Amino acid sequence: MDWSSLGLILLSFFLGSIPFAYLAGKAKGIDIRKHGSGNIGATNAFRVLGATMGAAVLLLDAGKAALATWLGQPYGGTMAVLAGLAAILGHTFSPFMKFKGGKGVASAAGVVLTIAPLIALICLAAFALAVYLTSYVSVGSILAAVLLPVLMYFLGKPVAYQVFALAVSLFVIYRHRSNIKRLMEGTENPIRRKTT
Repeated sequence: MDWSSLGLILLSFFLGSIPFAYLAGKAKGIDIRKHGSGNIGATNAFRVLGATMGAAVLLLDAGKAALATWLGQPYGGTMAVLAGLAAILGHTFSPFMKFKGGKGVASAAGVVLTIAPLIALICLAAFALAVYLTSYVSVGSILAAVLLPVLMYFLGKPVAYQVFALAVSLFVIYRHRSNIKRLMEGTENPIRRKTT
């Protein structure tokens, strides 16, 4: 890896590490880490800051990773996904937040939207359907994560994309381990109250 590639990786990590949910909360006088789930990501931003700010955080979290991936594309597909992965890692382990951060779903979506738009749309549809049917964002996130490497493989995407998809899938599922435990215990917080 040459110096320009290394510089791109570092830049991508920096882009990913910008904590938009935290900044949005501070703009409203709220430390998002002390409310809701305490997570610095789009889902908690929706929960704590409302739909408008939550949507803005979602777009910014996806956009920063998409930008990193786009910057890597002139170097080739492998470099594009490495830049995207660096942005995801920056988001989840932000040095600005004492190496804490979100769970990487929105940032991963930004990368996939850049390298494989159709697959991103399929995963988004599966995510939305799962959230609609269950009221749990975590269920939608996990389903999309599981589908991602499967779709990359069966739609014949480059090996670098397939490896990236598998790595991101496992990482996102790992980051949701506490959600999985709460789902099994029946204590996971839905995005809305279920009616009987």
